[in-house]
Amino acid sequence: MKLHLLPESAPAPAAPTAATERAYQRLAADIVGLIRSGEFKAGKRLPSERALAERFEVSRTSVREAIIALELQGAVEVRGGSGIYVSHQPEQAIRLPVARENNAGPFELLRARCLVESEIAALAATTRKDSDLDRIFGALTTMQEQITDKVANAEADCQFHLHIAAATGNTVLHQTVAAMWDQARGPIWSKIEQHFHTDALREASQADHRRIFQALVAGDADASRAAMRAHLERVMSEFAQGWR
Repeated sequence: MKLHLLPESAPAPAAPTAATERAYQRLAADIVGLIRSGEFKAGKRLPSERALAERFEVSRTSVREAIIALELQGAVEVRGGSGIYVSHQPEQAIRLPVARENNAGPFELLRARCLVESEIAALAATTRKDSDLDRIFGALTTMQEQITDKVANAEADCQFHLHIAAATGNTVLHQTVAAMWDQARGPIWSKIEQHFHTDALREASQADHRRIFQALVAGDADASRAAMRAHLERVMSEFAQGWR
């Protein structure tokens, strides 16, 4: 692997800050400002996600995360099939989302998982032992048995991914995957799953997991990488769909 080093005279890139990384938090604050100013009135529907994205020059996924953050604060109400409505009077206090360095949004986290876990799956395909495959298959079986139980299915899903990381034999990679899954237990993640994590999504994810497992059994690094990437990209795509 080639390492591309900066010339000695080149300044080091600035470390990213919470402010530059958290577009959804800035957008949530902007929307609160417009609620307080009276431009977005209580009981009225907010502009569409597309309109908000264009107005504030952010991605639609940032809009999605900002709306979720405001929904958690009770500032807006998401009505499936109808839209997003302001639920607070402007004079009422609305707590802004707190910008913390580890307060990653769901899409930021999924993009990181896609990059990291795809390579982990490729490595695991070349290092896994039969005992690793047994553990991975056990989690896969539990997911299928608990397909209608969202909580139990999610726990087995987590174990599936952790067992793949453990199959690399690299404790740092295993800890990295565990840390990313821990971040996915926050309130914003839970709320977005409440809206979009359906029975159909669990069924599709189960099919994805079977393809990942089959590639691992075959010891095919390229197929394992592609299957993991396709799985996580599909989850991102599902979560980015319009409000139902």
